[in-house]
Amino acid sequence: MTRILYFHGFASGPSSSKARFLAADLRDRGARVDVPDLAAGDFSHLTLTSQLAVIEQAARGEPVSLIGSSMGGYLAALYAARHPEVPRVVLLAPAFGFARRWPQRLGAGTVAEWRRTGWMPIFHYGENREVPLSVALLEDGARYEDYPAFAQPALIFHGSQDDVVPASFSAEFAAAHPNARLEVLDSGHELTDVLDYMAPRIAAFLLDPA
Repeated sequence: MTRILYFHGFASGPSSSKARFLAADLRDRGARVDVPDLAAGDFSHLTLTSQLAVIEQAARGEPVSLIGSSMGGYLAALYAARHPEVPRVVLLAPAFGFARRWPQRLGAGTVAEWRRTGWMPIFHYGENREVPLSVALLEDGARYEDYPAFAQPALIFHGSQDDVVPASFSAEFAAAHPNARLEVLDSGHELTDVLDYMAPRIAAFLLDPA
């Protein structure tokens, strides 16, 4: 049985609509799909390092294929680059350049205040409330490369109207990595309106590789 790990996005969780839809579709096709809580119940102290530790524990060193959405896509790329036993990777609007994009998106003043106080309120969609987030996420994120150089076959979907992570990030990655195939879809960052299109293509890529 093919084993797959799905990694949710930032300020989200295992019960996100996208995670539930794709996990159910793949399970119906005979795969075993696990969706770990990357925050491990502590979103306030989230870092890339802590999330990679959760992934290490969930993967158990096995040759699991990966699906990652947004920040989860970036984490999937980071993990695959460090674990050649991962056979295949699917990235959904992956947040390449994660740490570098925060100052660009928030503005220098907001980031300076975040560093000064150590905390910033973030709306957590999984919990439907604001949660304080430690600046450790930003500081820890600077340790990691913008574009993890993994060699496994990869399928990337990105929305042309994505205003959170521009599709140009995925295009830049795909241009430098012949192992990656990019499809730019007429959608936004969430890609929830193209799930019916993506699901069979993801299943074919992960479960019936040529």
